[in-house]
Formats: sequence, C-alpha cells, structure tokens
Amino acid sequence: MYKIICSILFLILISCSSNNEETNTTTPNLFIKAADMSFLPLIESENGLYKNNNQIQDPLLTLKNSGCNTIRLRLWHTPSDLHSGLAEVKTLSNRCRQLGLKIWLTVHYSDTWADPSAQTKPASWQNMNFTNLRNAVSAYTSQIMDEINPDIIQIGNETNDGMLWPEGKLSSNETQYIELVNTAITSVRQKSNTTKIMLHYAGFIGADYFFNKVNNLNYDYIGLSYYPIWHGQSLDNLQTTINQLGQTYNRKVVIAETAYPFTLNYNDYTNNIVGLQNQLINTYPATEIGQKDFLTAIHNIMKQSSNGLGYCYWGAEWIAFRGPTATNGSSWENQALWDFNSNALPVLSVFNLN
Repeated sequence: MYKIICSILFLILISCSSNNEETNTTTPNLFIKAADMSFLPLIESENGLYKNNNQIQDPLLTLKNSGCNTIRLRLWHTPSDLHSGLAEVKTLSNRCRQLGLKIWLTVHYSDTWADPSAQTKPASWQNMNFTNLRNAVSAYTSQIMDEINPDIIQIGNETNDGMLWPEGKLSSNETQYIELVNTAITSVRQKSNTTKIMLHYAGFIGADYFFNKVNNLNYDYIGLSYYPIWHGQSLDNLQTTINQLGQTYNRKVVIAETAYPFTLNYNDYTNNIVGLQNQLINTYPATEIGQKDFLTAIHNIMKQSSNGLGYCYWGAEWIAFRGPTATNGSSWENQALWDFNSNALPVLSVFNLN
C-alpha cells in the first residue's frame, strides 16, 4: 500500500511539474493596437476636451474601451517648455497604466523633434567628446528605465541616417552610430528582461539598407512609418516590404506611425499637412468611413503578415485645441481620431478588430 501511495504522489508531482513548465513558457507577443497621445498634456493644459457620444470623456478611457491596448509617447531630453520631458511623460505613463494600457516610449535623444532631416543632440550634450556622449546615452537610458520602465522602448525616432549628429550619423559615422545604439540597448537589457526594443525607420523604401546595417544589434522590433503623402499610395508595396523585412531579419514588424484624414476641411487657421485630393489613396476618400477603411486595411495587412505585430495611429489626439482662428494650433486636426466637435470618430472601432 505504501508503494502504491508513493507511486501516486510521484505521478502527481510529475503532472504538476509539467503544468508549471507549460505555464512558464514564453508568452506570444501581444498584437499592438496603439495610439500616439503625446500632445495630450499640452492640449489638456489649455482646456482642450474630448467627447464620446457627445459626452465629455477621458480620451485614454475612450481608447481603452475601443480596444486600443498601447499608448505611444515621445520623450525629449530637455524641452524648452517641459512638454514631452521626463516628468510629464512619467506622469502620463502612470495614468495610462492605471487604465491597463501598455507604454511605448519614443526616445528622441534630443530636446526637440528628431527626424530624417534633424537629429540634434540635447543642448547639455553638445560639447561632449564621443566617450562622454556614449556615457550620457547610457546614463539617460538607464534613468528612463528606472523612472518609467516601458513595455516598448524605441531607440531614436526616424533614425534613417542615425541619431545624435554628427557623431551618430549613419552615413558618415556608421561605427559610432552602432556603438551609441548598442550602448542604449545594453542599458535597457541591464534594467529589464521584458521591455521590447524597437528601431524606427521613417517610410519603408530604403528600409532594407537600414535594417541590414543594424542587424547584429540586440533589438526586437522593426518599426516603420507609413503615410501615403510621403511614402507612396501602394498598400501592396507596403505589405510586400513588411513581409520581406520580417523574413530577412527574423523580427516582428510594427507600423510605428500612420494616419489618414476624415475630411480635407480644417478647423483652425493652421495649415494642415494633408489637404489635397491627390495626397490620398483613391480607394479611401477623406471621409469618416474612408479613414476607418484605411486603418482597417492597415490592421489587416499586419494581421496577414506572419511577422506583422501591429500598428500605431499618430496624432490621434491633435485636435484644433486653440480655437478656429489659431495659426499655431493643429496641422493634423483633420487626421485626428476625434472630429471637429471633439467627438470620437468611427475609426476608433478598428482597434476592437481581432
């Protein structure tokens, strides 16, 4: 009898061990349905409001209830007005997390916008030699991880030709750019074994050249931008590139930025980026349904790709918050996810698609 009992206990222990092993297996990557809400603190500080079904509602809650699972936030080192600085971004990150939303930080490594035409070092780093610059990148990245510990961290923004120019300019200082990015990656890995690291290329034409250069770095996600006005009107070409990049570099691909207008009209006197018919894809008119159908197409492209992992809608919150006569308001209000009455648009339902 004793031997029988021991045998039963042994089988139970083996079964429990097996179940634990299954429980501890790596969780598949979450399909990212994100919105960039970086302007939100600025807009709220000037009494901007958002509605859902004509009722005032926290836009983050509207996004959460619509199926959005991740909020993308830009981070500037020492911005002139403190907006998008570390303190503000940390506060907004905490607010998002209280709603159960994941955090994706876009670290510009600059005091202002970093993009393919400008990758200006923070003012406090301007006179550093390369060794000190590398150390500053390490310390700053570690601080970000300590303060915010994001779910996704983007090392640089639109880094088609590197970052932290001139030292980190890819076309002229490739070795130093790789070293700076590797320094940032190492700082992230030392602080977290769960944070995913993204490298970001604006557009997709020429992306293969960039991601070939960084292939040996220890990053997780390929980030691309796609705006028809700048990157062409062929969704087929976009899908082909996503498939090729994912297969070639064996990494998940995310559309880090995209947007589309629900109208070609304007709601303030600030010139809009998109305002002409020839800037659109013919099959997607600048209507509420056209905007929804465009984002649905992006969603489906990412779902259909074996390496597609999601997308982020940029400028989601950038309504005409300074009033109809403002010349320094929004150049994006006709591409936001809230209409000219600050009411949530039908496009939000795309976030709830499987």
